[in-house]
Amino acid sequence: MTHSLLFVTQVAPYSDGPAGVHGVLDQAAVGVAEVAELNGCTPQRVDDVRELDPGVLAAARVLALFTIGETPWSDVQRSVILERLRSGELAVLAIHSATDSCYGWDEYGAVVGARFDGHPWTQDVDLDVVEPDHPATHHLGGTWRWRDEVYQFRDLRPDARVLLRVPDDQLDLSAPGAKRPDFGFPLAWCFTEGRGRVSSTSLGHFPSAWESPAYLRHLSGSLAWALGDGG
Repeated sequence: MTHSLLFVTQVAPYSDGPAGVHGVLDQAAVGVAEVAELNGCTPQRVDDVRELDPGVLAAARVLALFTIGETPWSDVQRSVILERLRSGELAVLAIHSATDSCYGWDEYGAVVGARFDGHPWTQDVDLDVVEPDHPATHHLGGTWRWRDEVYQFRDLRPDARVLLRVPDDQLDLSAPGAKRPDFGFPLAWCFTEGRGRVSSTSLGHFPSAWESPAYLRHLSGSLAWALGDGG
């Protein structure tokens, strides 16, 4: 039996101005489709949620998000997402800038796990693999050398299980806009919301990510966990 995976790639303005367009969205759509099929899902890309019938959303097993700005979910769509996530009928996979979305929707933070709070750095990092036995990270070893935008976050859920983290000593904390939250610099995590599962990774800004088997395995393992593989 296959399940439906909706991949939302909408670029929407912020409340105070335009959002930048990610140039990798078409590549990401191909990569997510591959990952979806590996996990028994049929992918469908959604460029504009205003054209997404609530019935299609109500039938989906996975909601994958690579969004930015004030995604114009309707009140009905928001209710469907929250109710189905909390009942365990819907899994959520948040990718890269999905945490930089929906500031006008208070409960969205519970859907993706944290709020974006800037990316003062773009650089190579040696990521700490915090849970090396997790499906999203078991192929990476103890550390993972990676180049990406390094996001910082606010309001990380206290129950979030951090999977990947940047050590403080690899970041210039005097950089403009840099802050150090009490929880440090996680870049991937997972958690449960009600009976539903959410997996989030902020990696994936550059085209090289979508050409990397290691990154796609990270994404595939994240989706597998969200679908119920692993504790």
